[in-house]
Amino acid sequence: MSKSRFLTQFIQRGKTVGSVTPSSRFLARKIIEHIPFERMDVLVELGPGTGAFTPFLLHKMKPDARLFLVELNEVFYQELVEKIQDPRVCIIHGSATDLCQMIHDQGLSEVDVIVSSVPLSILSSSLRKEILEASRKALKNKGIFVQFQYSLQSRKKILNLYGNMKLGFTLWNFPPAFVYTCTK
Repeated sequence: MSKSRFLTQFIQRGKTVGSVTPSSRFLARKIIEHIPFERMDVLVELGPGTGAFTPFLLHKMKPDARLFLVELNEVFYQELVEKIQDPRVCIIHGSATDLCQMIHDQGLSEVDVIVSSVPLSILSSSLRKEILEASRKALKNKGIFVQFQYSLQSRKKILNLYGNMKLGFTLWNFPPAFVYTCTK
């Protein structure tokens, strides 16, 4: 997807698209930094947008691991369907609030990793809380939750849910971004 099409989605759907441009490879590397891929069988990417992180996840995943992409934006969802042909990937058009039902529909009860690009800071506090709680509920014990944001606004909420957090940061993204990595 061109940057201009991404910008168009931001303008048209600013309540659900958190940036004017796709994330950088530098942010993608920061996102995957603390994920022990050798122990991960089921991964979820919430709000993958155009899939900026997806190739990095696929490259590190085990050959028999599964990746579920959950995208609410119809334009981004369609692009993911057209672009990603890896048999380990299942692309779901829906809301992160329904994550537990989605994984149940796939015959699973829990997942090992959730990577979230959901723009929490632009959501209502009730929706933000619902997404964070659904994510925690969907994770296995010792599962990894990774969330990136452009501010520290959700840091305390996420820390309260998990009790632990590694905080990362990269200047080499537009805008610069914080990465929260937590273990359930």
